[in-house]
Amino acid sequence: MQSQLSVLTVVIRLLLSVLFAGIIGIDRAYKHRPAGLRTHVLVCLGACIIAMIQQNIGFNALEIARQYPQLKGVVRADDARLIAQVVSGIGFLGAGTIIVEHHSIRGLTTAASLWVVACLGIAVGMGDYIIAIAGFLVVYAVLGFLKKIIRISPVRKLKIEYLHKVDTKKFIDDYFKKNDITVEGVRFSVTRRDTEKVYTNVYSIDFGKSLDYVDIVEGLSMNDNIIKVETINV
Repeated sequence: MQSQLSVLTVVIRLLLSVLFAGIIGIDRAYKHRPAGLRTHVLVCLGACIIAMIQQNIGFNALEIARQYPQLKGVVRADDARLIAQVVSGIGFLGAGTIIVEHHSIRGLTTAASLWVVACLGIAVGMGDYIIAIAGFLVVYAVLGFLKKIIRISPVRKLKIEYLHKVDTKKFIDDYFKKNDITVEGVRFSVTRRDTEKVYTNVYSIDFGKSLDYVDIVEGLSMNDNIIKVETINV
């Protein structure tokens, strides 16, 4: 009967956790997300370590029960207790990557990737290699390729600061109309800088596949009255 995980098994599981989380973390870092390579690796390693500790606790309980039959009703080990704490506790770390700005939410995908990386670490730590490998492949495919395969035109946020309200507002409206950009909503505010009034519009826009966010920013920046154009990720 196995009483403890071997050194080789521990090392293999730790390295596998680093590999899986590292690849996912590189993808997140490449896309300039709040949690990158090291964060994902550490989360996965931590979950893997906890899972291995949980396994050893179970092995120790079985070994004690085998050596001391009279303690069978006393010595117990819950195989899911520590793991359950990881699954629920990782939510606090994920919440730290979510940013709410101007009624927009960023970081949800990164928070979800941290949670799923912890799940991969648990699978590796428990020795469920088939689940771990299959799970990693699916997760990486979702993060890396799903967005390229399925094109969705969500409503985006665009913040524009400008001078000379009437002329510049007409330019913005004409630009949207010319490029088939649908305005779902707009929030308006005005501030005073020195002797001039600065107008700020936050547009909720919907645009098709033919136009890119960068193209919109560059196109609007051509007007000299526009001080700043800023995208707000949802």
